[in-house]
Formats: sequence, C-alpha cells, structure tokens
Amino acid sequence: MAEFRHETERLVLRDWRDADWAEFWEGTNTSAVMRWLGGVCDAAKRLSVQERLLGYARDHGHTFWAVERKEDGAILGFCGLKLCNQEGGPIGTTEVGWRLRETAWGQGYAKEAATAALDLAFERFGTDEVVALTVNGNVPSWGLMQRLGMRRREDLDFADASWDVDDPVLIVYSIDRETWEKQRG
Repeated sequence: MAEFRHETERLVLRDWRDADWAEFWEGTNTSAVMRWLGGVCDAAKRLSVQERLLGYARDHGHTFWAVERKEDGAILGFCGLKLCNQEGGPIGTTEVGWRLRETAWGQGYAKEAATAALDLAFERFGTDEVVALTVNGNVPSWGLMQRLGMRRREDLDFADASWDVDDPVLIVYSIDRETWEKQRG
C-alpha cells in the first residue's frame, strides 16, 4: 500500500515512521498536553497507542496521522481520522482528532490539520458525518470544534472516566458533509 501523505500550507499529514515516535512522545507526553487525555502515558500505554494508530491505518485506510511541520520537518503531534471505538460513544462513526505539543499551540496548526482531515473525510473517504470527542474542561479543543463549524451533540455524550476522573463525561460535536461543503463554499 502506498504511503499516505497530504500537504497543507504549512503541514504534512502522513503515515507514521519508526523514527517519529520518540519525537512525538517527547513533545506530547507531558502533563500539560495529556491533562484532558487521561494523564502521562507509561511505556506500556505508549506502545498500545502506537499499535492502535498503526492498526487503524492498516484496517481502515486512515488514522491519526503524524503531523510534520514543512518548515523544519518537526513532528508536532497527530491529527486525522479513525472510527470511533470509545465504549458508550457513537461506535463506528468517523472521528476527527488531534494532539499537538505545547510549542505548537496557538499558531493555527490544529485548525489547519483538522480542516485537512475533515476535507479528507468527506472527499477521499466518503464519510457522511464526522464526530469529535473531548471533555468539558478542554476548552481549547471544543473551541476548535466550534470554529470548524461542528455542532454540539449532547444526545451523543457518554461517560468515560479514563479521560477526566473529575468530570467523566465525554462531550461530542459533529458535522455532516452538507454543512462542511456549504461552509467551505
């Protein structure tokens, strides 16, 4: 299978390479980045995440791809698509997700990567609806979901304490193909 690669103005979303993982974990496995994602990962959890991401690509043709900055080749984190597999959630619905290192925050990289992922979901992968998941406390994440034109879907919210034990409800946003195409105009 050919390597997946999609370029935006400043970024490359692409398949993972073995050499990416050390830089990814160094930049994203911090208490600040992982605050709303269940906390810093130990070695076993890091390996499990890597195996899942590679499995999504193999099994579905998409994953949360490595996000590489064109300017210097730095791995900023991940962004992409997977099928929602969170117990209690909208299982099987295409999910967009992102995780970027702190030094990449506030520069528009997450929106640029997520916009590309949504374009791919609807144009390349033929998805009719995309969801995104977060917790109430992760204001930057659900703020981005709103800026992407996604709408709050309280009817799809579900409990999962593995993300935030103090507020174990995962909140869901979604956008459908028609809405995305209209706003992309």
